[in-house]
Amino acid sequence: MRRIQGVSLLLLVFMLIAGCSGSPYSSENRIQKALERESEPVEEYRIGPSDVLRVVVWRNEDLSVQVPVRPDGRISVPLVGDVPASGETPEDLAGEIEKGLDPYIRQPEVSVIVTQMGSHEFSHRVRVTGAVRQPASQPYRQGMTVMDVVLGAGGLNEFANGDAATLYRQMDGEVVAIPLDLEAILNDGDISTNHRLVPGDIITIPERRF
Repeated sequence: MRRIQGVSLLLLVFMLIAGCSGSPYSSENRIQKALERESEPVEEYRIGPSDVLRVVVWRNEDLSVQVPVRPDGRISVPLVGDVPASGETPEDLAGEIEKGLDPYIRQPEVSVIVTQMGSHEFSHRVRVTGAVRQPASQPYRQGMTVMDVVLGAGGLNEFANGDAATLYRQMDGEVVAIPLDLEAILNDGDISTNHRLVPGDIITIPERRF
């Protein structure tokens, strides 16, 4: 845990320094090497009783809820009702909820985020800060992408400057700042900056200057 806190402090210091420099991003060579970094396989987080989950239904905010996992291992989801959650990974549970919503919503897209881990400890995390609806630290899962984390934080808020976002990643004791264009991902389907994440990554989204 102390190592994780040290990494986070290093990233935050770098972010402050970058904000005062001419260019907020690292060199192309450093960015390429950082993106080639492979994350070590980690065991998928298994949901348990006393966890608190945020269920995000894309483009259906009224169906998005934050719910506790009851002692019987189930959660309650609008339209779907009770859904078994204990022992499932967040990704698998999202798939089950999508199946339950399918009769009511055309092509439902669901994300499940563990916001409080009451059942057991899980140290591998990624973080999103800045102009999102719910800035948060989220459990890392294998194959997680930039947009998985942003959508898990409720998406961009109305003040977000999504085409000036930054992904901060530690590599060889240094921090690499990688540019992200979230507007292009969301509006144009350009996924060139929808990078896969590794534990310890931090995404920041600045506010637009009016």
